[in-house]
Amino acid sequence: MGLIILRCVFILVAAGLGVSFLQLGVVQQDSTALAWGVFFGLILLALGVIVADVSVRRKRLDTITAVYFGMLVGLFMTYILGLAMVPLLNDALRIPVQSVLGLVVCYTCISLLMQTRNDFRFLIPYVEFAREVKGLKPCILDTSVVIDGRIADVVETQVFDGQLIMPKFVIGELQAVADSPDRLRRGRGRRGLDILNRLRNNEDIELVIHDHDLPEYAGLSVDLKLVALAKHLQGKLITNDYNLNKVARLQGVIVINLNDLANALKPVFLPGEQIEVRVVKAGEEQGQGVAYLEDGTMVVIEGGRDKINQIVSVAVTSVLQTSAGRMVFGKVENQR
Repeated sequence: MGLIILRCVFILVAAGLGVSFLQLGVVQQDSTALAWGVFFGLILLALGVIVADVSVRRKRLDTITAVYFGMLVGLFMTYILGLAMVPLLNDALRIPVQSVLGLVVCYTCISLLMQTRNDFRFLIPYVEFAREVKGLKPCILDTSVVIDGRIADVVETQVFDGQLIMPKFVIGELQAVADSPDRLRRGRGRRGLDILNRLRNNEDIELVIHDHDLPEYAGLSVDLKLVALAKHLQGKLITNDYNLNKVARLQGVIVINLNDLANALKPVFLPGEQIEVRVVKAGEEQGQGVAYLEDGTMVVIEGGRDKINQIVSVAVTSVLQTSAGRMVFGKVENQR
């Protein structure tokens, strides 16, 4: 909405400049065709600048800051260019040319700043100033967590209130996987792109595509780039990759592992509790049956081998937590 208002004001100001030029006598009053040509020429110029701006996509920043800095930079550049053009213009053309130049330069600077985001660093030789993040920290998405697909369901529960950052190099990796000649990898890559589009189309989720390359990215792998970006943005890294998890934690980056999150949300059973499950297959040991809870937790049932395809009441005897997940052991109490 802010950009639409800016573009409308830009066109109106261009039309106003055309009228001002006529009043200043830049165009002979008796030349009606030339006067209308100047008027509509300025409007076409404004439309051309807007079309060129729209063709360059995905540039964002806070609107008010963009207006302030864009106007300051635009006016400064207009002043410098005006001084350079003084010897080339006569007194009658100097003001109109500087006005048009200022209009175009100011609009371009404001528009670029309004559409640019996540560029937090201002570099001076040997000195670097970085933004200090306060409040909610952004969450950077890893390739593995996007391909996994559960992130879309988790985010839709509004557990994460901050921004979701999708680095451009991760999108490139997803595209490479989607274009793989291997059918399985190609399917995983396409699912990751579908999940990314699902997040992007959700109006309740603020997904930002981060396409700014940091100097320290050169020569780094995707995993190390993710760690560097998380440190740069002072954010959290969401991943399912075990090795990336360890590397990020060693460098002081907060990591959210969806597998750990899923295990933490599984129900806790105490010995003696009863649960009702459907036995689906025989177990490895004699007389054992196997069932699964709704979250995928395996239940090993003593005396459940002859209860396959039946709903039974199971008394929990113990719970085993492994790296692959949680297993519940129990014995048959009664049949329903």
